[in-house]
Amino acid sequence: MDAYFMTERHEQLRQEVRAFAETEVRLRVDDMEASRAVQHDLARLIARQGWIGVTIGAEHGGLGLGHLAKTIIIEELARVSGAMGAMVQASQLGVAKIVHFGNAEQRAAWLPAIAAGDCLPTIAVTEEQSGGHVLGMAATAVRDGDEYVLNGRKVFVGNSHVGDLHGVVVRTGAGSRGLSAFLVEADRSGFSLGEHRPALGLHGFSFGELIFTDCRVPVANRLGAEGDGLSVAYSSSILYGRPNLTAVALGIHQALVEETSAYVTERHRYGKPLGDLLPVKLKLGQMQSRLMTARLAAYHAVHTLDLGLPCDAELMNAKLINVESTLDSARNAMEIHAAAGLYLDRPVERYLRDAHHIFAPAGTSDVQLIRLAEFALGTAKGQWSQRLAPRPAAEAVP
Repeated sequence: MDAYFMTERHEQLRQEVRAFAETEVRLRVDDMEASRAVQHDLARLIARQGWIGVTIGAEHGGLGLGHLAKTIIIEELARVSGAMGAMVQASQLGVAKIVHFGNAEQRAAWLPAIAAGDCLPTIAVTEEQSGGHVLGMAATAVRDGDEYVLNGRKVFVGNSHVGDLHGVVVRTGAGSRGLSAFLVEADRSGFSLGEHRPALGLHGFSFGELIFTDCRVPVANRLGAEGDGLSVAYSSSILYGRPNLTAVALGIHQALVEETSAYVTERHRYGKPLGDLLPVKLKLGQMQSRLMTARLAAYHAVHTLDLGLPCDAELMNAKLINVESTLDSARNAMEIHAAAGLYLDRPVERYLRDAHHIFAPAGTSDVQLIRLAEFALGTAKGQWSQRLAPRPAAEAVP
């Protein structure tokens, strides 16, 4: 099935990322779990591999390999560490806003640095009181001459504590056309971070609070025109957030199947490997089936996106299937491991915890279902994958 979507370059990339993950990331996982500290150095090391620039064009120093390649990178890192898969996926959200809404000067200033691993970008939309209701945000930007003055707080920001450049959506006016997006450097006066709070899983990853207190940014840091903020938020979530989180879930799912298969092979009951027992085989077979279906949905969606074809529904469905099937397989894995799965010497409990972090971002499963119902009813309001589709290569040549 993989061969249908993948080229030789994709397979080469998978092997490169897997080798790195096994040698550079896996040996740090135990320390990440024990300390729960933000992995600044490891995040930089991963960024310096050039993988954050996988969807950045060669003209700006990126790999220019597209969304399927991005999925493979995130998947392979998440297979070893959900936290580091999440780190890369969050950085890719930061890439999206500049690629699609940055002007020529902004792209030239930031994309080469991101591609080289010298800058980790983020996107900051969610607020404590409004949650997923984007139009309910209260953080503001008020123009003052050639600057904007930002005030407010953003929460659950991926890479909050390692990010160098934050893409922030705030309110500049009323209603849906009253949101605007800005690039805010992490060293700007008036910008600060909330305390890092370790959570259930993804230990080593930061998804914390950004605080703006009379933080001044130049007009040149605005992405697009005033009023484009909602488009920045929605398009980044749909075209990058959903497939990125799909890839994290897929990597965790792969790890769950591999770990459980190894466990039932090495453990014996009644003089035979645990995997010979019919109830165990049935659960493991179900996990494998879910994994295959989930990967098919994921790869098909991003392959279609790379082709420049409308695929918003496919991206939503891929996130829904991958998150739900990973959570289901995590439960199966815990059932097969039984009491052994509760101890920290086996990674299955980590996979279970990490998987729960992928449920809410870019829309819960209920949100995906509601949007898919709109496609079924014919009431969907256009497709971002069509509005921001890359130009076909033949048309791009002058």
